[in-house]
Amino acid sequence: MEKRKQYDNKIILPRREEHELPKGKAGLVLCRDCGASYYKKYWHHNLRNYKNPKEDALVRFSVCPACKMIENRQFEGKIVVENIPAKILSDLTNLAENFCRKAYLSDPLDRLIKIKKIKEGVLEITTTENQLAVRLAKKIKETFKKDKNEISYSPRPSDVVYVKISFKL
Repeated sequence: MEKRKQYDNKIILPRREEHELPKGKAGLVLCRDCGASYYKKYWHHNLRNYKNPKEDALVRFSVCPACKMIENRQFEGKIVVENIPAKILSDLTNLAENFCRKAYLSDPLDRLIKIKKIKEGVLEITTTENQLAVRLAKKIKETFKKDKNEISYSPRPSDVVYVKISFKL
């Protein structure tokens, strides 16, 4: 009897990746909203590294998962920042925008959806990726020296994460 090797096991993708990434289809998929391109099993910003041996590659147009989430008003990460002092409100907004812009440059599916001012001293930040929301919350905590940072995950079938950060009055 032949002994099975470790890599023989079927790789089971999490539900999130099955939805976001097609099964490595041949050809090229271009997002009609943002211009991202899908090849080699990942979404990329451009076609710089795309090498196709065939002259007549199959090209399809679709909507990338991040654009689809924004269009359907869905999110995977939500950060609520409370009791923000007026003097650091613009700094906090700039931090969130710049942090998400940097994440977008490394992965076209990591996006800031919206920064919304709910009421005086309260901001709501939504992102397309739950890991991005957690990293952003940790960055806010580290930058503004906050000791209270609550992270809660939604029940199992969902990937949504809710983060609550409170500044002391």
